[in-house]
Parts: sequence; structure tokens; C-alpha cells
Amino acid sequence: MDLGIHYFTFTHPEWETTITDRLGETARIADEGGVAVLSVMDHWFQMENIGGPFEPMLEGYTTLAYLAGITQRIGLRTLVTGVTYRHPGLLAKTATTLDVLSGGRFVLGIGAAWYEREHVGLGVPFPPMAERFERLEEALQIFRQMWSDDDGPFEGKHYRLAETICLPKPVGGTVPILIGGAGERKTLRMVAQYAQACNLFAMAGPEGLETIRHKLEVLRGHCDRLGTDYDAIEKTMLYRPLTLDDPDAFFKEMEAYADLGITLVETTPPTYEDPVAWTERVVEGIVPRLAQV
Repeated sequence: MDLGIHYFTFTHPEWETTITDRLGETARIADEGGVAVLSVMDHWFQMENIGGPFEPMLEGYTTLAYLAGITQRIGLRTLVTGVTYRHPGLLAKTATTLDVLSGGRFVLGIGAAWYEREHVGLGVPFPPMAERFERLEEALQIFRQMWSDDDGPFEGKHYRLAETICLPKPVGGTVPILIGGAGERKTLRMVAQYAQACNLFAMAGPEGLETIRHKLEVLRGHCDRLGTDYDAIEKTMLYRPLTLDDPDAFFKEMEAYADLGITLVETTPPTYEDPVAWTERVVEGIVPRLAQV
């Protein structure tokens, strides 16, 4: 199993003068220490349960471009972009650029969006949930077309593109898509139909394990109905903050998730007082042992 670090807050001590250095040093240690993925949220405002809009928040794609320039190996991804944030044609171009300049290390994480306050605050339309899911599916179709040999028009209910030209092409021919969320009727069906990866949330205890088991069974059912390859979809999960107090218990829990097919777990520091020191401990004590799970 691989480990990913989800860098979800920039509220460090003296963040006004240390935000770049702490982020960069965390990325360098993770990159050199074998961490598989470094992800950031794609939000304009910090989430309200983590302090809200008056806490610092860096824009996701600019942040990942910076990280691509100072790292060599680590995978980079958004966890996740809201479909309402950017026109999908422009998002496909942005994702392709990041993929090319990082040498094929970018995964586009996307979802239906939910944070109404940041939309209203910055004047971005926030349609009803049903429409957001319609837009998500059209965006996924646009991505597929832009990364194909078809550079003709796209005519959808919400988006119309006269030309779907995207040059250069992504390094691997397409940018891998990760769809975040666990909705059984729409989200997991779109994973089965369009995505190369899913991301599920792992709650604590046996209930979390059973929830993941059930969601993966639902995903397999969608793949069977659509005729897509369930085994080709990367199964990832977002784990609660990793305290490092009881690594044996963590590894035992990860063994159970690995048995379900989870191949990458993303986690965060328990506090953001010192993400650099936490990352050093992770690459020394967690990454090598987790690779054996």
C-alpha cells in the first residue's frame, strides 16, 4: 500500500511569512522519502470546520504547479476540484499543462462541489445539486473528448464547445481522473464509467471498514453493468489525521483495507504546528512499512 499526504491547511505558526517555506520543505521531504502522492484541496475559502474563510487558502492549481517545479517523483493531485469552479474546457487545458510540465505526475480529482459560501462570496454561480451532477458528467465527457483525437465540437445541455483542441496532449495520452465522493447512484456510477480512480472516506473503527467494503461492492456492480474493468480503477481513501502514537494499530487497520483492494491511503498531520517534522517521521517510520502491506 502507498501513502499520500493531503496538505489541507496552511494555518501554521507565523504563516504570513512561513507559508511557502513550510509547504516546500514538506514536499521535498515527502518526495525524497517515498511518499506516493501529495494532494491539496481545491477551495478558494478554507472550510468552515477548519477555521473558515479568514484562514489562509492557496489556489490549488497554482500550488501544484509550484510543487511540480520543486519535486521530481511524487504524484500530484487535487482532492478535489469542484466542477463549478472552472469551465471544463479550460480546466482540461490547465490539467494538461500541469501534467506535461510535471512529467505525467498529475491526477485530476473532481467532484460535484458543495461549498456554497465560497461561490456566493466570490460571485461564482452555484446551481442546485442535480444540475451540478449533470455538469460533472458533461465535464467528464469533455475531458475524454479533449484528450482524444476528436477535436470537433461538443454539444451538451450545459456546455457547448466549438472546438475541443488540446495540444500538447497529456504525457500518457490522457490525464488520469479521480472522482471524489461515495454517492451510490450517481458518483460511483460515474467512477465506473469515466474514472481511473476513486477516493472514499474512511471513518474510524469497524464501521469505516464495512462502509468502504459496501461502497466498493456498489462500484463493482456499476462496472459489471457498464462493462468496465473494476480492477483497473485505483481505489484510494482519505484517512483521518495520523497521530503516529500507535503505528502497529494503524498498520493492522491498513491490512484490512488492503484486503478490500485499497492501494493508497491519504492522511494528514493531527495538527499543523509543524508539518515538516511530522512528514519526517512519516517517511522514516510509516512509508517503508506500509509498502509491505
